[in-house]
Amino acid sequence: MSTQHTEPSTYFDELTAALRGAGVPAEQIASTVAELRGHLADTGAAPEEEFGPAADFAARLGGTAPVAAEPAEKAETWLWTADIYNDRRLLALHGDQGWEVEGLDSLGRFMCRRVPGAALRWEYRRELINGKRRDEVLDRLTPEGWEMCGEWTLFAYFKRPKAASDGPAGALETLPERPGRWLFLSRKGKVLLTVWMLLVIGAVGVTLVGVFDMPAYTTPFVALFGATGALIGLKRDAAKGCQG
Repeated sequence: MSTQHTEPSTYFDELTAALRGAGVPAEQIASTVAELRGHLADTGAAPEEEFGPAADFAARLGGTAPVAAEPAEKAETWLWTADIYNDRRLLALHGDQGWEVEGLDSLGRFMCRRVPGAALRWEYRRELINGKRRDEVLDRLTPEGWEMCGEWTLFAYFKRPKAASDGPAGALETLPERPGRWLFLSRKGKVLLTVWMLLVIGAVGVTLVGVFDMPAYTTPFVALFGATGALIGLKRDAAKGCQG
C-alpha cells in the first residue's frame, strides 16, 4: 500500500505557520523555506520523507533565529581564528557543534553565536574571491542556499544550516561546551609564523648591533618582505584547494 504524502505547498504552509507561531522572524522563515524548497527540487523527495512531520521539523528549525521571547543573555558568543590550512576543518567541527559565524572582525577572527536549546548544525565553505571571481562565486553558491558570512583578505566564507542538506539530522539536541581556546594554528602555519618572526628578530638584531652597517629601514623592509612572501604562499596554497 502506498504512503500518502502532503503536497509540498501544503507542507511548507504548515511549516511556515508553525515557525511563525514559534516566534521566528518572517524574513528568516522565508529564507529557510526557500532553501528547503530548493533542496527538495534537487532531491525529488517528498517533504515528510526528507524532513519529517512539519510540526516536529519546525520545532527543530526554531534555532535558525533567536526566538523572540528568548532572553538575549542566554546566547553564547565566541571569537576564534585559524590559518588557511586549518580553518575549513575547524569550521566544520564547530559548525557541527551549533556555532553560527556572523562575521569576521578586523583581526580576522570568526565571530560566532549559539543559542542553547535552539541551535542548528551549520556547514561552511571558503572561496577565493579576488578580482572578477566575486560575482561568479556568488552566482554559483547563492541558489544553493549559501550565504556569505565574512571576508578576510582574499577569501570569503559562506554558511548554510545543515537542515537544508541533511534534513532532521541537521538539528542539535545537546551542545558541547565552548572551547577554551581562540587560536588554532596548523603545523604549517606555525612554521611560517616562526620563520617570519625569526626574520624580523634577526633584522632587528643586525640593525641594533650594526654588524653590517645596515640602515634603520632594514627591519620594516624585512618584515614587509616576509609578510608579502607569506601572502603569496597563502594565495598559492588556497588556489590549489579553496573549495569546500
